[in-house]
Amino acid sequence: MNNNTQNNAVPLRVRLKQLRAAQSPADRSRGGLLIRGRLFTWLATNRSKLLDAGKPVPRNIAAFWSMEDEPQLQPLLRQWVEQEGYQVSLPIVVGPDSPLEFKLWKPDAPMQEGVYGIQEPLGDSAPLPDIILVPTLGYTRQGDRVGYGKGYYDRTLAAFKAQKHPYTSIGIAWATGDLSNEKHIPAPHDVKLDAILTDKGWAVPAPSLV
Repeated sequence: MNNNTQNNAVPLRVRLKQLRAAQSPADRSRGGLLIRGRLFTWLATNRSKLLDAGKPVPRNIAAFWSMEDEPQLQPLLRQWVEQEGYQVSLPIVVGPDSPLEFKLWKPDAPMQEGVYGIQEPLGDSAPLPDIILVPTLGYTRQGDRVGYGKGYYDRTLAAFKAQKHPYTSIGIAWATGDLSNEKHIPAPHDVKLDAILTDKGWAVPAPSLV
């Protein structure tokens, strides 16, 4: 990232955080419910189509533990594990310049507070994910993502690509993060997402897994 891009990104992130924090609790609750519902429907529909076609069904989902201002995914993660039989994992920060690692999560899994105050599971290492849900602060309709500035997800997705591991990446964002009407220049190391889901619907269309 050049200095101009880096300098512009700092006030952009501040503004995006202010916009999402200004949402009412009711809008936040309703928006989180809509995101969870669309995610559940998307995966269930694709699973049915894959089964009908006799193709392998994705089983490993790398999610994230939502912070207070982020769309709350925890109820859906519980449902996926307890009712749908998916393996859900959560990210672990292992070093400032390293990709994320993922550990298996269950509703009763022991957790600890990680480097940035985010809960991390203490369980076994997870298999590489078929689907990865990515916390997204800002986005474009072309799949560009503005994250929190540490580069963890860019390094992680780049590492998956380097290993030639197939995955589907879905950004989870509030619609307040839409940068469609602004000039946003992605940093050279930014990795585009396959889809982006917001409380207003799919900002980048839901991908087909079939």
